Amino acid sequence: MRILKTDSLKMPGEFEGHKGTLMIWPVRPGSWTNKGKEAKKVFTEIARKIAEHEELYMLAYDGSVDEAAAALDADEIVYAPGDVKVLKTPSKFKISVLAIKTDDAWARDVCPTFVRNDDGNICGTGWCFNAWGGSFDGLYADYENDAKAAFNVCEYLDIDFKDARDFVLEGGSIHSDGEGTLLVTESCLLSKGRNPELSKQQIEDRLKKELGVSKVIWLPYGIYNDETNEHVDNVCAFVRPAEVLLAWTDDKSDPQYAMSAADLEVLENETDAKGRKIKVRLLHIPGKHVCITEEELNSLEAEPGEDEREYGERLAASYVNFYIANGLIVYPRFGDVNDDRAQRILEECFPDREVYGVDARPIIVGGGNIHCITQQIPEVRL
Repeated sequence: MRILKTDSLKMPGEFEGHKGTLMIWPVRPGSWTNKGKEAKKVFTEIARKIAEHEELYMLAYDGSVDEAAAALDADEIVYAPGDVKVLKTPSKFKISVLAIKTDDAWARDVCPTFVRNDDGNICGTGWCFNAWGGSFDGLYADYENDAKAAFNVCEYLDIDFKDARDFVLEGGSIHSDGEGTLLVTESCLLSKGRNPELSKQQIEDRLKKELGVSKVIWLPYGIYNDETNEHVDNVCAFVRPAEVLLAWTDDKSDPQYAMSAADLEVLENETDAKGRKIKVRLLHIPGKHVCITEEELNSLEAEPGEDEREYGERLAASYVNFYIANGLIVYPRFGDVNDDRAQRILEECFPDREVYGVDARPIIVGGGNIHCITQQIPEVRL
C-alpha cells in the first residue's frame, strides 16, 4: 500500500460503477437497541441485498467476526492483510468479513472516501474523525478505533491511501456529482467542533484540493435534529449530474419547512461546475415524526461521555438517506404514508435500477440511516 500525496485525484459520483461496498457490524450498546439485536437483522438484509450486485465488505472485530460471517453467509474472513480464511467457494459477488476494530458502525463517516486518478486507479482518503464534534459536541469520547478505520481498510484491501487526517470531515458531510461539483451544508462544515481555525473559504479550498472538485455548493441546513450537525447526505443527494433529490415537507409549521426552503433557494439560484442549472426533485420526509419510544430508550446502554437520547426525541428521518449500488437503490421505510411515495419517486429517478425498501427503524434509532452505514468503493477504470 502506498501513501499518496498527488493532487490529480477526483471523487466519482455514487451512481457510477462500484467495485464494492463497505459496512460495519453494529454492536455498540449505546447506539443499537438490545446490543444490536434488531440492527444486525437489518444490516444483514441490506448487506445480502447489496451483495447480489457487487462485492460486500463487512468490518467486525473480536467475537463479532464469526457472528457476522455466519449471519451473512460470508465467503471469507480476512483476519489481517494476507491472512484470509476461505469459508466457501465464492459466489459471483463475494461477501468478506474484515477483522478491523471500530467504535461504532457508521461506515460512511469512518471508512475512506475514495477518489480516482486520471489513469483510472483508486485510492482511499482518510480524514480526521472526531465523533462528529470532538470535545465541543461529539457524540462519544473514545473514537480511537474509528479514527484508524480508513487507513486499516486500505491496508487490508491493498488500496493506496491518501492522508488528510489533519482535516476534520466525515463522508456523510459531502456528496459529489462526479463532474466537479460537491454538495455540503454550512451547519455541518462550519460547526465549531470540526475545523474552527479555518474560514469557510479555507475549508472550501481544502475540499477542492482533496476531492478534485471545482465547485462547492453550500446548502444552509440539513435535517432538523440531525445529531451530525446536519450532514448533507440526509437532506440532498445527486441522482446524476445536474439533478438532485431534496428532502421536503409541505407543513409550514414544521422547522424542516424553513430549512428545506432555504436549501431550495440556493439550489434554484446555483449552477454546477459545468455551468448547468440543477434540476431539483422534492422527496417528502415521513408525514408523521419518527420519535424514540420508551422501550427503545431503555434498551440502550450508553458509556461514560456518550451522548444519550431522550424519550420522545424526534429522529432525523429522511428518505434522501438512500444508497446507490450497482443496479440497485436501497432506501429506508418508516411505516409511514410517504413510504410508497418515496418508492415511486426513486423509481422515476433510477429507472434502470431495482428500488428496494428496508424497514429502517433499527437504524434511525441508532442516529442515522442506510447511506450512513454504507460506503462505496468505486470501480477501477484502466
